[in-house]
Amino acid sequence: MKKYYAALIIFYVFTGLQSVKAQAKRMITLSSAISETVNALGYGKHMVATDVTSVWPEEINRLPKVSRNRSFSVEAITAFRPDLILVPEGDFSKENLYQFKSLGIRVVAIRQEFSVEGAAKFIRQIAAAIGDKARGEQLAKQTTNRISNTIIQLKKGNKIPKVLFIYARGVGTMSVAGKGSSIDAIIKLAGGKNAIQEFSDFKPYTTEALIKSNPDIILMFDFGLKSLGGKESFLNLPGVTYTNAGKNKRIVEMNGPLLINFSNRLPEAIKALNNQIYQ
Repeated sequence: MKKYYAALIIFYVFTGLQSVKAQAKRMITLSSAISETVNALGYGKHMVATDVTSVWPEEINRLPKVSRNRSFSVEAITAFRPDLILVPEGDFSKENLYQFKSLGIRVVAIRQEFSVEGAAKFIRQIAAAIGDKARGEQLAKQTTNRISNTIIQLKKGNKIPKVLFIYARGVGTMSVAGKGSSIDAIIKLAGGKNAIQEFSDFKPYTTEALIKSNPDIILMFDFGLKSLGGKESFLNLPGVTYTNAGKNKRIVEMNGPLLINFSNRLPEAIKALNNQIYQ
């Protein structure tokens, strides 16, 4: 293992001396939103690997994956000889950052804010890290304009429906989204109201919490609903039929990477969820 790192250090020091200011040519992106944004900026051809959540578009899905269940291997990442790693803020430990720095690999942590303004900032951060601020500014403005036009055209009803988001990886792994989460933000932007207001982020799902929140609509990622056996199986879970959503069979499934994009695909996410909420 020591010989492995020694060889990598020599490689990166040698190449780094020759191209300190060079634009990134071999990128690894470690979230679906980052991967999609890099691709939208026109730099998809420079991506050599991604994380397991990066599945759209198909050309990104075909790239090698360096993570499994959101866990990263330093060896797996360095094997692709990247000159830039783009990672969500907080996903790398201090030890990880030190290891990559010692190998001469540039790591840029990208902060994501779940708002319209945050989407533009996200795009600009990534473009700056790549070395193309001009293209980032262009895409950020295009995205902001598209969001504004989308919001103007949103469907509305006499009542704002309460939406409960449930994250599932099978019956034994279920949680609900509270305030401050990306799901909370997209529900509001799409014209709904998050059914959970008592806590922030995510907490384990319970039948009692489901009945108490009494949502009009239950929202899930498509893979989450599938892990529970589909819509009919979910409707048979304890407590579901006691909610307005259960009584009216308002179980909505949507593409996960789209809902949590909060970047260049935010306009599509807002419109798609709004159409589901106000069918």
